[in-house]
Amino acid sequence: MDWEKYYETHKMSLRDAILSLPSDAVMTAGHAGSEPRALLQAVCDYKEHFKGARLFSIVLMEEAPYCAPCMEGHLRYVTMFNSAGSRNAVKENRADFVPVYYSEVPSYIKNYYKPNVVLIQVSKPDIHGYCSMGCCCDFQRAAIDSADFVLAQVNENQPYVMGDNFVHVTEITHIVEENRPLPVLGAAKIGDVERAIGKNCAALINDGDTLQLGIGAIPDAVLLSLKDKKDLGIHSEMFSDGVAELIDAGVVTNRRKNIDTGMSVATFLMGSQKLYSYINNNPSVAMHPVDYTNNPLIACKNDNLIAINSCIQVDLTGQVTAETIGTAQFSGAGGQVDFVRGANLSQGGKAVIAIPSTASHGRISRIAPVMDLGSAVTTSRYEVDYIVTEYGAASLKGRTLNERAEALIAIAHPDFRESLRQQWLKRF
Repeated sequence: MDWEKYYETHKMSLRDAILSLPSDAVMTAGHAGSEPRALLQAVCDYKEHFKGARLFSIVLMEEAPYCAPCMEGHLRYVTMFNSAGSRNAVKENRADFVPVYYSEVPSYIKNYYKPNVVLIQVSKPDIHGYCSMGCCCDFQRAAIDSADFVLAQVNENQPYVMGDNFVHVTEITHIVEENRPLPVLGAAKIGDVERAIGKNCAALINDGDTLQLGIGAIPDAVLLSLKDKKDLGIHSEMFSDGVAELIDAGVVTNRRKNIDTGMSVATFLMGSQKLYSYINNNPSVAMHPVDYTNNPLIACKNDNLIAINSCIQVDLTGQVTAETIGTAQFSGAGGQVDFVRGANLSQGGKAVIAIPSTASHGRISRIAPVMDLGSAVTTSRYEVDYIVTEYGAASLKGRTLNERAEALIAIAHPDFRESLRQQWLKRF
């Protein structure tokens, strides 16, 4: 098939593309750096066309007009990772949260959600007619394979990223050319607490280890503390600017990885324009669907896999919540459990949960005698390995409940250690 002719005959306006969709469409949308903002805004602009439609997405980097109260009855948002743009909608029962491990999202899409419409943002096609999905390919292939309508915002600013990250022009039913800047993520504010946590995490990392890191001040602080390491690797659900800087500095080489040797692997990316330029046509960066990157049985093939994640609260037995504050759904499990399991299965691996010792400007201890009422346990005490605060690292694997409590109290904020000790003694 002449893909160039196909491309020209399937180009259309935003209005025509959106109004051609079923009024009760079951949609998915790309997210993070690949959020198709033009398509999503058009869905909201023509909301009267939709009655009872749904939209699944994950990481919202900017405002989310599709979660606004005016969309009620027209479009209902669904996610497995609550964020600032969706929290009020979920709290007010105008949007839905679905508990699902990140590695299982493609299966959820195919077997449960079953979309008939996919909204994606892609690069301009190459000479063979393939567009890169750029900064995000986590569940997009599963959605494309399930859908009748594939709407692509073709954006010359979308980087062309290698890996299992492509869609052919002839798989796209609606082509809309809209060149817009990609959403960028500003640098996290790193304070003394985050620096101390970063150093304590870095002490657990050796030359040649493979890393999984999340996003935010703590992961960025960890990266800043790794500049004296050698031959680190990256196998992660995502990474941002800090990893690219370590690659340039020769710290990350990926030479000693057991799989995808020489490649930094992720399923989505978000960061600055500098990061997006760095990954464009870069053969050392590979994007793969999340059921590959986050599959514990694949991730663990890398020896010495060090998974570093964060949480909201940990109790004195080692139970971790990374997603709720009491009964309020704050975020989601993300890839934490996937990589905790992957690190636990990896030869020489370590699963690290990094957490500031306090919240609310020092008024609340994040290390608690028991979980807050209604909290969801994200990582169970059977899988927890290391807990790290600015006061040190507690190794919990293989320890008794009393030994765990003692180790966790030792890395709690000094202002709370005695009360934690007294409450533990009262319990036992």
